[in-house]
This record gives sequence, C-alpha cells and structure tokens, in this order.
Amino acid sequence: MKLAEAFDLDDACAPSGGAYRVGLVVPEQGPAGIFGPSCEAVSQLAVEQINTEGGVLGRPLEFDILDGGADPHLIRRQLDRLIRTRRIHAVTGWHISAVRQQLSPIVDHRIPYVYTSLYEGGEQTPGVFCSGETPVDQVLPALRWLRDRAGVSRWFIVGDDYVWPRASAAVTRRYARHLAVNILGEAYVPLGNTNWSKVLSNIELSGANGVIMYLVGQDAVTFNRAFAARNLHQSVIRFSPLMEENMLMASGSAATQSLFVAASYFRSLATAGAMDLMGDYIARFGPSAPPLNNAAESCYEGIRTLAELLRRAGSTDIDRMLAVADSVGYDGPRGAMQMHQAHLRQPVYLARADGFDFDILTAL
Repeated sequence: MKLAEAFDLDDACAPSGGAYRVGLVVPEQGPAGIFGPSCEAVSQLAVEQINTEGGVLGRPLEFDILDGGADPHLIRRQLDRLIRTRRIHAVTGWHISAVRQQLSPIVDHRIPYVYTSLYEGGEQTPGVFCSGETPVDQVLPALRWLRDRAGVSRWFIVGDDYVWPRASAAVTRRYARHLAVNILGEAYVPLGNTNWSKVLSNIELSGANGVIMYLVGQDAVTFNRAFAARNLHQSVIRFSPLMEENMLMASGSAATQSLFVAASYFRSLATAGAMDLMGDYIARFGPSAPPLNNAAESCYEGIRTLAELLRRAGSTDIDRMLAVADSVGYDGPRGAMQMHQAHLRQPVYLARADGFDFDILTAL
C-alpha cells in the first residue's frame, strides 16, 4: 500500500480550482528516502491544521508531492512545468542542497520557496526563504561545547560528496582556528556509499578523537554500523548535524554510543509546541505512524512559515512577501522562530544518542 493510501494523503494531491497549492519536495528514494514517509505525514497534518484555521488568504491549502530523491535535473523540469501550468503556487520541503541549487533559479521571483532542510548557508535567491539550521548556529557552538566539556579538539570530517558537506566543512575549517581545534583529515564518498573500510582506516591513522559526520540518511546508518564494528566508538566520539530517530533505529543502539547531534528539533524536545505536535501527530495517524524526526518536523515548519508569510503579506505577490518577511515570527515546536533576511532564526539544541532516542543536553 502506498503511503498516500495508508495515511489519507491522496486527498491532498487532488486538483482544486480555488486552493492554494504547494509543491512538497521530499525524498522517496536514495539515502534520504528514510525521511520521506514522516515528511509526507506531518505535512498533511500541517495542511489540515491550517485549513481548520481558515486556510491562507481565504483559500484552502493543498499540496502535490515531488520526489526529492530523484535526479535534481528531473525535479527541476517537473517543478518548472508545474509552475508554468499554474498547478502549484509555492514550493517547500526537505531535500538536499544539490536539489535546492536546481530549484532556486526556477522559482526566482515566480513563486515563494520555503527550503526547510539544514544547509550550508548563503542562499540569497529572491523568493527563497530558508527555515533550516546552518553551520554557524548549529555546528560551531557544538564543537565549542564538545571541546570544553568532552575535551575533543582533534577532528576528522566524513561527508557525502556534494555541496552541503563540502561547503559546511569549509565553514568548519574556517572557524577551527578560532575554536582552538584541529581538522586532521577529510574524506568524501558518493551518495549511497556502503564500503567504509578505507575511511575508517584513515580516521584511525589521523589520531582524531572526534569525527564530524556530514552524511545523509542511510549513508550515516551504514557508517555508524561500520564505525562500531571497528570498535572506534570506544575512543572516538561522533558529532552530526543530521541524525534523527529513524537513523538511530536503523543504526541500532550498539552503533550509536558516544554520538552527539545538534539540531533545532528532536522528538524528545519538551517545548509546549513540540509536545502539542507529538500529541496531534499520534492522534491523527496513530502510534504506528512513521516516527517524527528533525527532517519531518522541518516540513511542518516550512508549511507553517509559508502560511505566516502569506498572512502577513496579505498577498501572494513575491515582492510583498519579501517586504514583510522580517516581521514574520511565531512560536513553533522548535521554540521561538523569527525571520531575518529570509532565514528563520531559531533555537538549536545539543543531544546525545540514547538507544533509539535523544537525551537533550543543552541549548547552544
């Protein structure tokens, strides 16, 4: 049974002349496909809640799903066709930066695009609003905390070979000297990599006491398993800005010891908004629904952010939305959110993996 059928998502994809339609770009295949079911389900919840509140600008909100795990050039062509035929009026969703780089030129000053994933920073295309974390607010404070509290100052970077890991690593290197930490080595692998032998040997030889993981979805899962099988977890900690509950379960609790994560949302987060979201999610989809996680919750924030932009602008006009963007703010599951220069400022938390969940240690 397809996810749309299992969770009543088919209704969200039916055409409707008066609706404000959103293209939801989320991965349904590839390393990030592990996030897809949760992203779709929580997006449906967000749409239903907004429509219960009266929709946006007097119109019901609906969405079409585009597979964000497909070839980025294919997604670009699909989105361009949907915009030209006026099938959609906005785009949002969690997908990797390689996809965002293909979509940003397509939406430029045509429709609003709320990009929800954590990313490397620097997006400035008019009409693109970023609601995810960036290394300056997410990675750097975490490295400072781990230096001070865990004594970790010798790092090795492991990443997938595309823009987010490489650009984030460049930011990390740039600030390493100011943090009094050393980057002893780097290794990049193709998306979908499963052979970690050479990378793990290089980590061992480097003398690092910490590994920064810029790995997506299933790639981080296979790395965690190989890392633990090599017994590196006994002497080397791992830190990741992209690790969520599905990935913990897939890795196995024995493979996630001494694993730290920085993010703006965890399922165990105890803000009022986070607890409300969890209650609403379980009430809507039941206890067997795909687990809530950071990637999925970002899609919830993306739809909420889009609705707030439209309501504050009082219009679907891009220039009007840009003009009022810095006045957009709200309390969400992550805490207080405030738009600044087309990026949402938000709390970031550091957590340690604890079995199949996260123990939140501090706000960064």
